[in-house]
Amino acid sequence: MNRIETQLRALQRAVFPGGDQRFFEPEITADTAPQGQPQGATLPNATALTDVLARLDAIEQQLARLTAASEISGNAITLLQGRVDALEAARTAAIAVPSPAPGTTTGTPAPATAGGPAELVSNPAITTPAPGPTPERLAAVRAILKPQTADAGDDEYVYGFRLWDADFYPEAQQQLSLFLERYPDHARESFARNLLGRAYLDNGEPEAAGRQFLANYLDNKQGARAPDSLLYLVEATLALNSAQSTSRACIALAEFATTYPTEMAGRLKGQYDALRARVTCP
Repeated sequence: MNRIETQLRALQRAVFPGGDQRFFEPEITADTAPQGQPQGATLPNATALTDVLARLDAIEQQLARLTAASEISGNAITLLQGRVDALEAARTAAIAVPSPAPGTTTGTPAPATAGGPAELVSNPAITTPAPGPTPERLAAVRAILKPQTADAGDDEYVYGFRLWDADFYPEAQQQLSLFLERYPDHARESFARNLLGRAYLDNGEPEAAGRQFLANYLDNKQGARAPDSLLYLVEATLALNSAQSTSRACIALAEFATTYPTEMAGRLKGQYDALRARVTCP
């Protein structure tokens, strides 16, 4: 601003040489610069400076509003994209399943008998494929947001936990298995293996759940969720309802009481007492 004012004074002298001092600032003025300001410097016009500051404040407020609107629009676009992807997946799956030709049947005709016309019987060689996820389920899974932090491994685990917490057990199994494959030494490893076992158990797969719980306990008995896995192993064993379920459950309960006496009397006391009441151990 000082440079602009200097250039304006030079322009005034060129256009109006010998101008009246009532309208034009003289070339040499009294030394009235405040302390700390270079000699000969003039103070900027207070009104002009106030106007500049006000305009800068207005620009900053407008940028803040535009930034907020941009974030809202980006989130809405992400949700819409998820819905479109779900609809496209459902449409592709529908196109991939061929419809039967007119006048045909899915059964195999049996040989005609003297007692009546031929009867249609099912062909055991034809198997019905497992139904895929519905568009509604795909949309619901996509609605569960995956965190984005500086710890990518923790984000993967938290996303698996959110899927399990929303009762999407097969999706949680896949996500937690992916986490364990990519981050085998992560601090959440014990948590993830225990939660993977629970995802199998909650999905009605006690045998697969038992394998996960047992591995989590044996591989690292000092893991954060190793004592939890040992108790959930008892639940998975009882859910199998086999001839050896009771004896194996008693072995696991005794192992828990020996290895984790502090947990038995503290954090996991309620779960231990409930399991102990379900079985009769020698």
